[in-house]
Amino acid sequence: MTATARSELLFSKAVQGDLSIEAETTLPTRHGQFRCIVFRHAEDWTKEHVAMVRGDVAGDDTLLRVHSECLTSEVFGSLKCDCADQLDLALESITAQGRGVLLYLRQEGRSIGLANKIRAYALQDKGADTVDANRALNLPDDARRYDAVAAMLVWLGIHSVHLMTNNPAKVEGLRALGVTVRERVPVVIEAQPFSSAYLATKRSRMRHALP
Repeated sequence: MTATARSELLFSKAVQGDLSIEAETTLPTRHGQFRCIVFRHAEDWTKEHVAMVRGDVAGDDTLLRVHSECLTSEVFGSLKCDCADQLDLALESITAQGRGVLLYLRQEGRSIGLANKIRAYALQDKGADTVDANRALNLPDDARRYDAVAAMLVWLGIHSVHLMTNNPAKVEGLRALGVTVRERVPVVIEAQPFSSAYLATKRSRMRHALP
C-alpha cells in the first residue's frame, strides 16, 4: 500500500475535530455485552484506541477505566505485572454497575513500545527496577499521553468520571486536559512472587496508591 493510499484509508471514516470514529459493533464478552467503538486520534493517526461501553454513559459520574495495552500480560499471560488482572477487574466492575466505559489505549509499555519494554524486562532480570531500566535505555519513566481520552469522553457525552486507577499521575493528567474526575477508585490486585517487586516500585517510585 502506498503512503497516499494509507493516508486516505486513515481518514476514510467520520472525522470530528481531532477524533476519527472508525467502527462500532456490539461485542459479547465473558464479562458481559459491550458496545465496542474504535477511534483514532490526531496525536497518532496510526493507533487504534477502543472504547468498551456498557449502558447509557452520557452525563455525570460515569465509571471509567483508562487502560494501556499490555501484550505480554493480556495475551501471553506474563506474571511480571498485574495488567491483565486489572483489565478483567475493570470490565467486571463496569458490568456489575451496569454503566461505565473502559478506554483501551494502544500505549504498550507505558508508551515506549514492545521492543523497548522487552529490553527493559531484560535489564530487570539483571536487578534493575522498572524505573531504572527505562532510564538506562534513555527512555522516560512514563511516556503516556491522554489527549485521546479527553476527546473520546467528549464524543461519548461524558461530563464527569469516577476513575478506576491506582496512579495519581493519571488523575492529574486527565484533570489537566479538562476532564472532571470526581474520585479515584482503587484497582488493587494481590501481588504474587513475579510481580511483587514491580508493584513495590510503582508504589515507592511512581506514587501509585498500593498496599
